[in-house]
Amino acid sequence: MKTIEPIAQLSEYIKDGASIMVGGFMGCGTPEALIDYLVEQKVKDLTIICNDAGYPDKGVGKLIVNHQVSHLIASHIGLNPEAGKQMSEGTMKVTLTPQGTLAEQIRAAGAGLGGILTPTGVGTIVEEGKEVLHLKGKDYLLEEALHADIALIYATASDAYGNLIHEKTTRNFNPIMALAAEKVIALTRSIKEIDPNCVMTPHVLVDHLMKEETK
Repeated sequence: MKTIEPIAQLSEYIKDGASIMVGGFMGCGTPEALIDYLVEQKVKDLTIICNDAGYPDKGVGKLIVNHQVSHLIASHIGLNPEAGKQMSEGTMKVTLTPQGTLAEQIRAAGAGLGGILTPTGVGTIVEEGKEVLHLKGKDYLLEEALHADIALIYATASDAYGNLIHEKTTRNFNPIMALAAEKVIALTRSIKEIDPNCVMTPHVLVDHLMKEETK
């Protein structure tokens, strides 16, 4: 059985300078209550690894607007003008990575691999500064595995042990991020019995479980 911890406990796990994976896709499947708490606590100098920069008022975008992110690793930032502004001004480093590559870098970390080989980005700006390997007549980029100190993920429901399900498109990056961080913190909408055949993120990957407050 897992203890349901208060969201305020987050301050014990995340400090200035932490690298954090955040589940979600354009805010869908993002643990908003955990992001809101980090904004309130003004934790700074964060490296955020996620699909996108969120919106100015949704997802990781709230951290960016509050100037708490020093490095963003994502596949696109177009939905959050503040991200582009900070990137242009040099106040936030942005590493743009093709979406499939980003997912596989995270998955590689979870599988204990050093990285992946992909043809995506060969001959483009994505190739700059990366090793190119020639195999069987084709060029590939070596993309290193992506690890993080913390993964903040969202679940539609958890059982008492911390087994998680992610409803529909909220699934996105959440399960693979649970594989690639030193500590995984899950925010769940509800606690209920779950059919073992339906588990998407097993409890052994979840270090801390917090519950979303119902309004």
